[in-house]
Amino acid sequence: MKRFLDRLLGARPAVAPRAHDAGPASFDELLVHPGPPVADAALPRATIVILNYNGRHHLELCFGSLAKLDYPSERLEVLLIDNGSDDGSVEEMRAKHEWVRLVVNERNTGFAPACNQGAGLATRAEVLVFLNNDMRVEPGFLKELVAPLVRGECDATTAKMLSWDGKVLNSAGGGMNFHGIGFQHGMNAAPRQEFDRPRKTLFPCGGAMAIRAKTFDEIGGFDPEFFAYYEDVDLGWRLWVRGGSVHYVPSSVCYHHHSSTSKSFPPEVIRLLQVRNPMYACFKNYDDENLRKVLPAMLALALRRMLILSGIPSDQPFRIEQASARPSSLVGKLIEKAHKHFESDIPIRRVAVADLIGVNDLLSNWEHWMERRREVQSARKRTDQEIFRLFLKPMWCIEDDPAYRALQEGVTKLTGLDELFTGLTFVHGDPHK
Repeated sequence: MKRFLDRLLGARPAVAPRAHDAGPASFDELLVHPGPPVADAALPRATIVILNYNGRHHLELCFGSLAKLDYPSERLEVLLIDNGSDDGSVEEMRAKHEWVRLVVNERNTGFAPACNQGAGLATRAEVLVFLNNDMRVEPGFLKELVAPLVRGECDATTAKMLSWDGKVLNSAGGGMNFHGIGFQHGMNAAPRQEFDRPRKTLFPCGGAMAIRAKTFDEIGGFDPEFFAYYEDVDLGWRLWVRGGSVHYVPSSVCYHHHSSTSKSFPPEVIRLLQVRNPMYACFKNYDDENLRKVLPAMLALALRRMLILSGIPSDQPFRIEQASARPSSLVGKLIEKAHKHFESDIPIRRVAVADLIGVNDLLSNWEHWMERRREVQSARKRTDQEIFRLFLKPMWCIEDDPAYRALQEGVTKLTGLDELFTGLTFVHGDPHK
């Protein structure tokens, strides 16, 4: 397998993995120490880009809270990209929120492309802010979110996201396992002091983030081929690879209706994106040596998840040990033919088919994604080993199925991934899926 992957990826010198202490990791090594508050006169020109797709029921509370921001109005633009809504969202925006710049697309172009569209329209902005439409924000949300950028402490930031009623966390920075499955740290946990510490984070949540406009342009923005989901993981990871940094800013507070828009789509449509896009991100952002280790493990685990989801009641009909010899008589052959006619196919769940299509989107476009990968790797300024600690829980096993767990343990030992990520677990207990 390694020799085969070497031929596909091409041999390149790799940075030798740094040995990691097997002891428990501490969040203390990820903490940052912000500078003093930023005066209003030093605040940058900012554009808040919000996407909407049939989210009329969110608009009043979202834009009502934005109207109360304590940010200098002459330095702030709010831009709504409507992605083909047919629920009256556009009419409501024109009637109730004339102060918001409105752009209407004829169809749903996707989260990542529409965010890039908004960034392209924000020609005067020094800082781009991306905010979900199902949010409401505290008055100081924006000042706090952009302050680390003004002070030059990082290139992008992400806010503390609480549930709508403020009783639990939705996000206190992000993490990821080794094959790209992301998670929001603190999801569904009660607010407590440990979530109030500013720190480095792998990616800024696309639902509440800020980034320097120049940086966003230089790194190519969100990857439009992701359409939606994991475009923020990819952007943050890519930013770290290129030498940039992302900080979690707990003093910037917002409240979120979690996954409100995604519930309007069939589950298999969302599933395809959630399976495919982590693979895209891994394929683009790991260095050559580590991709050779991750890729076979990633594909093996994806295959096992497909089988778990498939709904196939038994594999026994496919086992030769269980098969009967074919009949030799004419009558027997006719009966067998009739039997096969009625049982030639078996049902399989749509979500498992979505997994298969998602994996094939990568494998069937190999040269294209190799080129996309070269774009990222040619700009590399930071080693993978410097980034791994931002994963928070790289060996997180996302399935409870015993065979899946055994497979992950076996394949990570075979490829050396278990040693690569030793001592880099910062989150104890399983993250919320």
